[in-house]
Amino acid sequence: MFVQSNTLSATKTYFFERLKSNFSESELKLMFQTVVEQRLNLSKADLILQQEIRLSESDLLHFRSVVKRLQTHEPFQHIVASTEFYGLELTCDKRALIPRPETEELVDWIATQFEHEAKLQFLDLCTGSGCIALALKSVFKHATVIGVDESQPALELATENRTRTKLAVEFSKLNVLRSSDYSFSPSSFDCWVSNPPYIPEKDRAMMAQNVLEFEPEMALFVTDEDPLIFYREIAKNGLIYLKSGGKLFFELHENLAQETS
Repeated sequence: MFVQSNTLSATKTYFFERLKSNFSESELKLMFQTVVEQRLNLSKADLILQQEIRLSESDLLHFRSVVKRLQTHEPFQHIVASTEFYGLELTCDKRALIPRPETEELVDWIATQFEHEAKLQFLDLCTGSGCIALALKSVFKHATVIGVDESQPALELATENRTRTKLAVEFSKLNVLRSSDYSFSPSSFDCWVSNPPYIPEKDRAMMAQNVLEFEPEMALFVTDEDPLIFYREIAKNGLIYLKSGGKLFFELHENLAQETS
């Protein structure tokens, strides 16, 4: 047997020992708790109080599988097939980028900017998993929120997340770089937001393995010759479809902030 015994405490020891060189102790605690909740339906309190409960062989093999997948740099969010974003539990897999904390900050910024307004119209360009669009709808209950993306698999994931969260967001296919795809009424939106591809190809060598191997390249990379292509096209079309005084919000490359501005 790969654990000393089939108790929860022995399984925890195995989990931490095998992964301590890959993750911090706080990361391991959170991951182990998540797997325990998902697989064993035990709470955080149960994890403390029921250290000596015995796991079935199937459960033990599940924990070993999680360890082995983490050792190959597979993102934990893909292993458990979900992640929390802005208070929402979203399905997460290879079809779109993993929602990240800095993107939550972007949503929070928008929420602050529009907090006293009602009947808003939002467009989330390059929506991916739908995390931004769904988070905005969770804040602005009476707003119209649309999410668009060129990737059909991403749109399918976003649609699944709409079902999961029960939030009424419209998702549709649109190539951000093709002006003819924009079929909205002029001056109809209060706010456009986007977390578009913005990483130049030359930065690829500095990227983490878990990102390069498990997240979609089309959502990450742009050419070295024109790294701001998405920002330029979105801004150009925003002049047509945003209301007077409408706002654009972007996530961007930290080294290209001035050029993007």
